[in-house]
Amino acid sequence: MGENPLHLESYREALVFLTTAGVVVPLFHRLRVSPVLGFLLAGAALGPHGLGSLAERYGWLGYFTIADVEGVGRLAEFGLVFLLFMIGLELSWERLVRLRRLVFGLGLAQVAVCTTILALVGRYWFGVDAAPSILMGVALAMSSTAVVMPVLSEGRRINKSPGRVAFSVLLLQDLMVAPALFFVTVLAEAKNGFNALQAVYTLLPAFVALAGLIIFGRLLLRPLFRLVAAAQLAELFVAACLLVIVGEALVTAAAGLSMGLGAFVAGLLLAETEFRREIEVTIEPFKGLLLGLFFVSVGAGLDIGAVVADPAPTIIHTLGLIAVKAAIIFSLALLFRIDWRTSAEAAFLLAPGGEFAFALLTSAMLAGVLPGHNGAETMVVVTLSIFFIPFLGRLGARLSQSAERASDETKFAHLEPENAVAEGRVLIVGYGRVGSLVGDMLSRHNVPFVAVENLVSIVTDARAKGVEIYWGNAARKDFLMRCGLEQARALVVTIENAAAVEEIVRIAGEIRTDLIIVARARDARHATTLYALGASDAIPETIEASLQLAETVLVDVGVPMGYVIASIHEKRDEYRKILQPTGEEARARQTERRNKIKREQARRRISGRPAKEAEEEA
Repeated sequence: MGENPLHLESYREALVFLTTAGVVVPLFHRLRVSPVLGFLLAGAALGPHGLGSLAERYGWLGYFTIADVEGVGRLAEFGLVFLLFMIGLELSWERLVRLRRLVFGLGLAQVAVCTTILALVGRYWFGVDAAPSILMGVALAMSSTAVVMPVLSEGRRINKSPGRVAFSVLLLQDLMVAPALFFVTVLAEAKNGFNALQAVYTLLPAFVALAGLIIFGRLLLRPLFRLVAAAQLAELFVAACLLVIVGEALVTAAAGLSMGLGAFVAGLLLAETEFRREIEVTIEPFKGLLLGLFFVSVGAGLDIGAVVADPAPTIIHTLGLIAVKAAIIFSLALLFRIDWRTSAEAAFLLAPGGEFAFALLTSAMLAGVLPGHNGAETMVVVTLSIFFIPFLGRLGARLSQSAERASDETKFAHLEPENAVAEGRVLIVGYGRVGSLVGDMLSRHNVPFVAVENLVSIVTDARAKGVEIYWGNAARKDFLMRCGLEQARALVVTIENAAAVEEIVRIAGEIRTDLIIVARARDARHATTLYALGASDAIPETIEASLQLAETVLVDVGVPMGYVIASIHEKRDEYRKILQPTGEEARARQTERRNKIKREQARRRISGRPAKEAEEEA
């Protein structure tokens, strides 16, 4: 029986990319430089125009280079798909409505004005024909969602005013990709007598497919995920997430729209469901890897030889593109009454070209409506400009942070960041019999809360009653962060699983040392463990039940209620002292933790602001 030979060549690109990711991310993180820049540089160095050009002379270099850029690019395209899905997931229909002034006002103005001016430059400065110059203007007007959003996220600027302005403009640009690709089809068909009826026939399948996806999502996505979640199988949940993203992306692609638009719609539809936080945590690793591959493919497409052979025109055109777009976006943002520092940072981020320019220019060249040399030169300029985004982002952030004022943020206060879901509220983990009672008591005293539960039936019932609750596994740091633990007022852990309670308390204590953590304990020994892990208070079920029984008996036999309540509280304090850690170091740690909580509470009362804002200023 023969064995199939192992073809290492088939796995070479994958191994090169994984090695690159393993080196680039830690190295650039240590250097405090965006990994995006690292992936771009690695792609340029390892691509066919970098070390790959020497592979024919030195055969051993072939093992460390990327030869099949087109094949890698097809897979890397899913990086944009997953990015747009996550953007839709974080946006939601409600937030899209809130952002309408920036999206459909500033965003539309940016695309229209930049396209017009850049098309005029191409027509009268470079002598390109009218139709190709318009296509090039549209392509160059786009910015890089795939690079700008990670840069904002790494700098913790995505929920600041510049991040929201940039995000709004990028969102409109993403929505304009489908009309731009249709415009290419119109120009291609114009050579053969294109008419209005053909336009309808071309657009109709796309609109039908998009409408079908929205209807399908509204009716079937939530029941699908409830069925999957009820199975309590992590692998099945991952498979369902990938199926929805890739499936909707391929449907829109088959209908003539961009794959990213289908994924974006899927994210919007899932944003209002109770599975949103778990989906975010599940998809994040896939998005990160595929985006890294995308950046590598973009860098590999840069023809370093052409740039080096005649660098002056390419560099001048690249800097000119950045300067023209930055001036336009800055001016438009000021017209929309946005603070000048916010306008400047957004302009820096959005001035370079974007990844959608590659799809648009490639389609135009294949359709024969854009001369090949014009398209190739434009793509080199776009690629080179993307390399500037991390530097421009850092420059813009320094400009904004140097004199950032509180009033800058209040202009966008209605755009509350979605990842601050628990800001100023109590986070309840476990919403069964105990958790729901805690929530009910908090509501009676007008204390807002948000809940997390891993039983889909409980989540469904609570959602029907109007409770803001999410399905997912809270024993993970990423999930708690997505639920807004950093901004929470307190954490209450009520689940029965003792090991899970310990893990959640440990993680929460590591994330925030000033957080009030109240945990349900199985018995006295379990309570002692939870105190050692950082719980502010651990409530043993056996002891608490005994105290309640004692309280009832004492009242029933005629002891005054006031004396009973005082004695019960005194006994509870005695137990707390017994259960807390006994070592000097442990006691000091617990005392320090309590002092931090008291200081934080005092600072909130004085400032009247959320803890997160106070920490940032400090």
